Amino acid sequence: MAQLTTADLLAQAERLGISHVAGPTAGATIERVDVAALSELPSLPAGTLAVVAGDEPPASYLVDVALRQASARGLAGLVMPVGFTAAETATVLADRGGVPVLVSSAARAPDLAVTIDRVISGGAAESMTRAAFAVEKATAAASAGETDAVAAILEAAGTALGVRVSLQDDPGTSWTDADAVFAGEVPIGRLIAETSDPAATVALPVVASLVSRAMQRHLQDRFAPNQSRADLIVELILAEAGRVDGFVAPAARLGLPLQLSHAVAWMRPQHRVDPGLRAPRFVEAALELFTLQLIDDRPELWHIAFLQDDVILVSSEDHGAGDHQRRLRDVIVRVQAQARRLIGDGWTYTVGLGTPQTGAAGLRQSAAEARVAADSAIAAGRLDAVELTDVTGLRRLLLDFYASPVSRNLLDDLLHPLDALGPQRSATAVRTLLSYLGNRNSLTQAGRELNLHPNAVGYRIRRVREVLDVDLDDPDTRFAVELACRVRLIGSTR
Repeated sequence: MAQLTTADLLAQAERLGISHVAGPTAGATIERVDVAALSELPSLPAGTLAVVAGDEPPASYLVDVALRQASARGLAGLVMPVGFTAAETATVLADRGGVPVLVSSAARAPDLAVTIDRVISGGAAESMTRAAFAVEKATAAASAGETDAVAAILEAAGTALGVRVSLQDDPGTSWTDADAVFAGEVPIGRLIAETSDPAATVALPVVASLVSRAMQRHLQDRFAPNQSRADLIVELILAEAGRVDGFVAPAARLGLPLQLSHAVAWMRPQHRVDPGLRAPRFVEAALELFTLQLIDDRPELWHIAFLQDDVILVSSEDHGAGDHQRRLRDVIVRVQAQARRLIGDGWTYTVGLGTPQTGAAGLRQSAAEARVAADSAIAAGRLDAVELTDVTGLRRLLLDFYASPVSRNLLDDLLHPLDALGPQRSATAVRTLLSYLGNRNSLTQAGRELNLHPNAVGYRIRRVREVLDVDLDDPDTRFAVELACRVRLIGSTR
């Protein structure tokens, strides 16, 4: 039998239907519970919690006598019928004699005695009853529509159980854990009870499910507009240049002011051993939630979008705002760090930063810059770096070509026959051809740049001429092929 006092009963006052009206909140240890008339109190053994029989409150003078007798007998407390109010003399006697006085709020004496006896005896029946009550109260709290539904659910469950329940952050929680809390596919943490309690063990899985659904609903209500705008941003980035103006009206309806200045960060994951491996599915949802919470209180307008495994972060504000790119960098670096924590050391997250650009076309331009910067860092072996866009060199001038699928495809068609050589030989041919054309068809200068003998360069160029079947002596053709080589290399991720 558990060693309980009236204080332990009052911790479950709502479930038991009792309240404290006089005397100390905790008396002697409750050894047993019995239903008795006031006249029978002298016959009860010490440690008894006496539930006073009858449906009507006893007279005040009888209560005063009963309190003296209860104190003399060492009773654990008295439970009065519904409607009892302690008179001033009863309050004084209860305090002086150390007798807790409780009152029933609804139950008849025999039913209340049985319920309290189960609490005192403990065991599976009492734990199941308390767990069911906790689930009932937590469900009611979830249905009440509170602003902070999660806190309300935890408070209701803890009060009903008599044990404090809290949510412990743990991104590594598995969906198979009984007490796991997830927001959709994103692991949030687990519910824990302050002390070991069989009733809490039974109730927490159901309460965790309620918390998960409440959290998911809250996040949907809070971030759904951001997610809709993110879909439009991806569509805008991938669209043909001629369709850009058609995005202005839909964006305005979704609350995305394209007329602002936009700076884009492009973060690309890559496995250290197998670059072709896809990132785990849960990472995208976890990063989205982390980022949306991170940017929620910032003054700039932010959006996060995903293109396959790549993360696209857009920061928008008035044109001319200072340190626009720096603020973008501050946020994406924290997102990058969170991605590493989520996925482990086997993966890298390389970031490219675009420059602030105005309007819908500017957003596309900044995204193209950021993507090329990330790809360039990966190609150069600077994995996990945060790469800035080259704003002064030739790469800047080529970004418009790279950003347009039509232009990129047209230029790529010129070099398409080289792809039959295989990825490695094709890349070598493109680099050799670019060096040859960039040095005004000089085999000597190209050889010096490539660290090859001029004859070797000449041999490669002859092979390239045969495969491409183009006249490299024609100025227009030479310009088009050189441009195609530069666009292909600047967009290469290898």
